[in-house]
Amino acid sequence: MNDSSWGAPQGAGHWGAPEMRAAPAGPAYDVHDAQQTRPMPIVPDDPDAGRDAYDRDDRGQGAGRLSGGPLFRDEKPQEPMSTAPPSPQKKRAGRDLRAAIGVGVGLGAVIVASLFIVKAVFVGVIAVAVVVGLWELTSRLQERKGIKAPLVPLAVGGAAMVVAGYAKGAEGAWVAMALTALAVLVWRMTEPPEGYLKDVTAGVFAAFYVPFLATFVAMLLTADDGPQRVLTFLLLTVVSDTGAYAVGWRFGKHKLAPRISPGKTREGLFGAIAFAMVAGALCMQFLIDGGSWWQGLLLGLAVAASATLGDLGESMIKRDLGIKDMGTLLPGHGGIMDRLDSLLPTAPVVWLLLVLFVGSG
Repeated sequence: MNDSSWGAPQGAGHWGAPEMRAAPAGPAYDVHDAQQTRPMPIVPDDPDAGRDAYDRDDRGQGAGRLSGGPLFRDEKPQEPMSTAPPSPQKKRAGRDLRAAIGVGVGLGAVIVASLFIVKAVFVGVIAVAVVVGLWELTSRLQERKGIKAPLVPLAVGGAAMVVAGYAKGAEGAWVAMALTALAVLVWRMTEPPEGYLKDVTAGVFAAFYVPFLATFVAMLLTADDGPQRVLTFLLLTVVSDTGAYAVGWRFGKHKLAPRISPGKTREGLFGAIAFAMVAGALCMQFLIDGGSWWQGLLLGLAVAASATLGDLGESMIKRDLGIKDMGTLLPGHGGIMDRLDSLLPTAPVVWLLLVLFVGSG
């Protein structure tokens, strides 16, 4: 029986050279077959001496170890790879849910208390939220993009805009908006001209995006049933967001806008619409003077659309800035702007539809 699998003869030369000792007799030591076999490596006494030759795979060089077992005594053999399929991971919310609920309940209590006790106090709450939101937005613009939108005229003009909208209605809001934009242009002139255009453009955008849209909340409050209108606006927006979160977290599979906000799904949008329409029908029937349930269905549908678009718009801004949250002021929520994202564009929608449905009050 001639079998060369037993290896090369002792004392064989390098790569089967002719200087070979006589092999022991027997069919297991066929000289012709032995010359076709590579010599076994000689492992040196010093463990570190052969590391460069046989263990260079850690640096991406050489052919790696010659065998699957450990080359040196102090090495441990690798554990065999498990072939079991990975266990499915449970879905988890992206934020601290307890903190988010606690902060949300606290803010809701402050808002409701100020809304039904003294209207002027609630106007002050809106103004404070506007100023903090402007601070967050302008700070992130400067940190991430080097854009210096002037905060002082924005904060003063933004607070004045909210008060003017409450006192004088839409005309007062537009006049305050124009004066705030003019103040931004003049304020920025005190600094060097480099970057003037992008700074004032960002300032005018911030003035429109935060205080001007928030002014419609103050304008909702001017009606005889103003507190009920504001409460309807807040409830529908919160219910829409809650429905989108609950349904999307449980059933969401199809992405709504993956390039803008990967976490939002079409199923979540349907949840927002369903929840908001039901809440809208209830609010219009029982909270708004002269309202009807079918008007509430339309109102809920519009709120779900505007709240979703507002959330996507805020996500677009944060993606451009390369940040996750606008701030850290509210545990479990992020910053003030992270809570105003769906409220701001929804305020004018609710104000307009309520005026069309039941009048300005």
